[in-house]
This record gives sequence, structure tokens and C-alpha cells, in this order.
Amino acid sequence: MSPTAEPTVVIVPGLRDHVPEHWQTLLADRIADARTVPPLEKDRLSCDAQVAALDEVLSEISGPVVLVAHSAGVMTTVHWAQRHRRPVLGALLATPPDFEATLPEGYPTAEDLRDNGWTPVPRTALPFRSIVAASTNDPLAESGRVAGLARAWGSSLVDLGPVGHLNPASGYGPWPRAEEFVRDLGRTPSD
Repeated sequence: MSPTAEPTVVIVPGLRDHVPEHWQTLLADRIADARTVPPLEKDRLSCDAQVAALDEVLSEISGPVVLVAHSAGVMTTVHWAQRHRRPVLGALLATPPDFEATLPEGYPTAEDLRDNGWTPVPRTALPFRSIVAASTNDPLAESGRVAGLARAWGSSLVDLGPVGHLNPASGYGPWPRAEEFVRDLGRTPSD
């Protein structure tokens, strides 16, 4: 691996289908050679299947990597980091949901999440640099709980203010700060 190689950005979406106007989709379109973990056709709610899909994408990349995860993609990333040791430069972990709390109607139940391996949520330090970008009014996670996860993971916590779940339903298509975070995480210690 060349120390001057540009990192490959790997987009780790949540449990949603492809959403053209989502900031992750727009980011992937703007970054050359970005890779996106594809949505699963079956076992969609399975943590093991989501982790395997991320690992499959990563196994196809030989150089440095920056992960860009949103929502359940954050949980996929932290579960992946517990099981695999592939080098990663850093990860942007945007608006992680609180899978240990009751989610709003229309989202998986606590029982479904437990039965599919999502809980308990890992609380050990990640083996790479990470930034947790948190909302103060996310309907899927109370900001204090997200701050606790960031501390447990050894992540830098960035308060985004009241941005909801940072998705199209919250008014986010483009999110220019994502590119700033990716650039920061993609720098090697010698940069």
C-alpha cells in the first residue's frame, strides 16, 4: 500500500433501500471510486448479513479506506470492527440510532433488533479514528446516549445541532460537511 494513495471511500448505508436524494448517495456520486455497500435482498435485518456485506466490499479494496456510515450503517460498522481487523484510516459515523431504546413506530422493535444480533451494541474502542456526527433532535436517538456511544468508541463527537436524522425526511439531501469529515479522516498521520 502506497502511503500517498488516496483512500477509497466506502459508503455504509442504513437499512433503507437506495435513496437517490440521500446525502450518502450524493456523496458517492461526487467522490471518484467511492464504493457503496449494496442493500441486501434477503436477511435485510440480520446484523451478521449486514456485517458480511460490508466485509465483502472491503475485501475487494487493497489500499487505504475511509468508511462513511449513517444510521444503522453506523451499527454495522461498529459490529464489523469487533469481528475484523482490516486496516481503516477512519470512519464518519453519522447519526447512529439507539438500538437499545424503543424506536418510533415503523422501525424495528427492540425484540427484532435483539433477535437479529444488533444488541447489545458494542461499547469498545474502535481500532481506527472516528467522528460521531450527532443531532440534538434525532427521533432515533437521544443526544446524551449518542455522546455515551462516542465516548465508548473513542470517537470525536461533533454536535450538528437540530438536524433530525440527517436524511431527506429531515431536509437533507446534500450535506457538504461530510466531504470535510472525509478529507480529515483520509489524512495519514504523516500528512
